[in-house]
Amino acid sequence: MSTPPPREPSPDAPVSPAISRWLTPETRSRRLLIAAGIYVACTIVFATVAGRERMSEHTAFNHYAHLADAWLHGRQDLRNGAPAYAGGNDFAEFEGKTYISFPPFPALLMLPMVAIAGSPENFRDGQFMVWLAGVGPALLFLVLEKLRRTGRSSRSETFDAALALLFAFGTVYFFTAVEGTVWFAAHVVGVGLAAGYVLTALDAEAPFVAGLLVACGCMTRPTLTLTVPLFALEAIRVACKDGLPTEGDFVERVRETWRRVDKAALARSYAAFAAPIIAVLAVAGFMNYSRFHNPSPFAGHEYLGVVWRSRIDRWGLFGYHYLSKNLGAMLTILPWLPPHGARAAAPFQINEHGLALWFTTPLYLWLLRPKRRGWLYDVTLLTAVLPMAMDLLYQNSGWRQFGYRFSNDYAVLLFVLLALGDRPAGALFRVAAAWGVAWNLFGAVTFDRGGPADRFYFREGSQTVLYQPD
Repeated sequence: MSTPPPREPSPDAPVSPAISRWLTPETRSRRLLIAAGIYVACTIVFATVAGRERMSEHTAFNHYAHLADAWLHGRQDLRNGAPAYAGGNDFAEFEGKTYISFPPFPALLMLPMVAIAGSPENFRDGQFMVWLAGVGPALLFLVLEKLRRTGRSSRSETFDAALALLFAFGTVYFFTAVEGTVWFAAHVVGVGLAAGYVLTALDAEAPFVAGLLVACGCMTRPTLTLTVPLFALEAIRVACKDGLPTEGDFVERVRETWRRVDKAALARSYAAFAAPIIAVLAVAGFMNYSRFHNPSPFAGHEYLGVVWRSRIDRWGLFGYHYLSKNLGAMLTILPWLPPHGARAAAPFQINEHGLALWFTTPLYLWLLRPKRRGWLYDVTLLTAVLPMAMDLLYQNSGWRQFGYRFSNDYAVLLFVLLALGDRPAGALFRVAAAWGVAWNLFGAVTFDRGGPADRFYFREGSQTVLYQPD
């Protein structure tokens, strides 16, 4: 008797139980699956836009790989000095030795790969950053979903995924992710750490992990140190036995909050949070004392061999002196149009101090009028303002850049505010989102590419020209 042919599966055949469990709404496995999908999508796009050269060769400014190589040889200074291909750009010279003064955590991540490669030149640092760049958007999705699951955000799962992708492709993070060089590598690592920190700091859920992520953030982008209020204030809320008080003026509510707080539980939470921060800062202080005779975790940048070193000597690394210039770069620089009647090589040019933040990501304008506010909104806003202020007081505007890259230090928090603010995502929101993606795609494919793309950018080495001359 012949065997009957196998039957084709019915289109209505049930999904296997294993797959069904992974896709069940409101499950952890589904959230992780979507986050993994966001990571894969980001990695594919970033790798495609980065291009063959950045994926197959080391960058010209592979400072972190050189720092990792120094450690592998039991030293802190560069054993062969600054590489010629870097043009001496952003190396610290002190007492006859050459150092990398950038905060070192990205170098620690590269350490195993540099060891395997055998030298900084054999390690593809740009490709390594592309592999890491999808982590931040994927973790941001998990943050937004945590807010939705706990009832603090009314957004949908679909909206949260879209918002994470808009962070990846509709902000200056896009051009940052495909650069690979030392300045942008720090932002890629910093965004991943910031998103992980917010995820663990909400509800003060994992104090030690949150503290460790802040510590690593400080050793990547020092501005991330100032995000500690998110955990500190969430821990107070969680430790309140009967919830936060809502009656009375501000002073009365503070007093009542302190009365309700389980002080022993709060102290344990703070101790677990602070321990890794103190330990990492102590290690950083020792490293800098042994290099620059200064235990400050931020020492070394004052010895950079750069043409604007004189302004650091005169005004310091941070100060009010830099505020107006940095505000101008952050909020007012627009594309430059050719003068009337002039023949121009490009229809517009972009000053390499970077386009205004609201121009590259107009979605941020929705933060000006939130529909809904509350405890977490205000805490997140405070947490975002502090690193923003530190960046605005820094001696550098972020130059060279397509857009205001320092916003990466707090952009994760701004997207949390977009979710919490609950403004409707109508037609105008979608137009703004499309505008952001279009401009940031342009920046990602043209910035620092050389050749014909250079005609779109105005570069002036003294960094003194912010606006188009008359």
